[in-house]
Amino acid sequence: MSLEELRNQIDSLDNQMLEILNKRMEVVKHVGELKKSTQTVIYRPEREKQIVDRLDSMNNGLLNRAAIEAIYLEIFAVSRNLELPERIAYLGPEGSFTHQAAESRFGAMSDYLALPNIRSVFESIDTGRARFGVVPIENNLEGIVKETIDLLNETDLKIVAEVAISVHFTFATKAEKLSDIKKIYSKDIAFGQCEKFLNDYFGGKEEDFFIEVDSTSKAARLAAQDPHSAAICSHIAAKLFDVPILFDNIQDSAQNRTRFFIIGKDFINQKSDNDKTTIIARLPEDGKPGTLMKFLQEFESRGINLLKIESRPVKEGDQFNFWFLMEFDGYFLDASVQEIMAKHASEIKWLGSYVKTI
Repeated sequence: MSLEELRNQIDSLDNQMLEILNKRMEVVKHVGELKKSTQTVIYRPEREKQIVDRLDSMNNGLLNRAAIEAIYLEIFAVSRNLELPERIAYLGPEGSFTHQAAESRFGAMSDYLALPNIRSVFESIDTGRARFGVVPIENNLEGIVKETIDLLNETDLKIVAEVAISVHFTFATKAEKLSDIKKIYSKDIAFGQCEKFLNDYFGGKEEDFFIEVDSTSKAARLAAQDPHSAAICSHIAAKLFDVPILFDNIQDSAQNRTRFFIIGKDFINQKSDNDKTTIIARLPEDGKPGTLMKFLQEFESRGINLLKIESRPVKEGDQFNFWFLMEFDGYFLDASVQEIMAKHASEIKWLGSYVKTI
């Protein structure tokens, strides 16, 4: 079969896919009208997971699960915008890894609001200026984001979903040759995480060759303005500011990942077949030994798998008291979880149950 004949086959299949997608969107439109009339939440992560799981289980072609998920996440995002357009706030600036995480779940068509700090994202959700927010919660190399945990404790917002993305840095420049580059812009943490690449290609350069800026997005913007400069930035930032990518995946560690929370107000997910629950526990400050251990044994005795526990200072009084953020397998309405929450009702704040992706 000739190349032209193969291309004609692809064109024919594309025509069929377009027709099917438009039929799907017609159904989605009716779903949106029904949800609007009943004031039902549009974003349902557990439903999206069910669809991907079902398609993956019946798949016998060349697409793997990751490919199916990538394609359908964009279809889901377009569908949600047809049902009811929703504004998404995230920790900016544009082109940040948080922006990338937001787009990975809400697609390129959503209405995005880039905000300067994590607190402003929480405030935008709490005041209704945005429907959902995307904030970082932890990096597997750098650890927990304390501000996010503290704000979950201070506010009544809920965790809607978790998103994890691999942190890949690119080397972007408009220079024709490496020898034409006179300076490199990036954030301090990005320079640190790409040290091996910089030593290999720019070892021996003076310190003023490497210019630290507030964000990798700003680095890409500056590199776009100066053809004799370069930026270490995210792929989305290079694309946003139209700076050609010379090298991709220049980070020292291939295992660098950041987890994000999607947060919302008055949001409760439906139960899925694989849930995670996050709570805050404020244990009695009675000075009795073993208070934390006894509380943790409540989970062990009921066969509940604890995934994470982080301590944070109470910040009240002059004593060294702490509260704890905890994550465990299960849904908050599961009988075993309800037993613990009922027994410690005055000590537990439920932050959300959501589809487990990590």
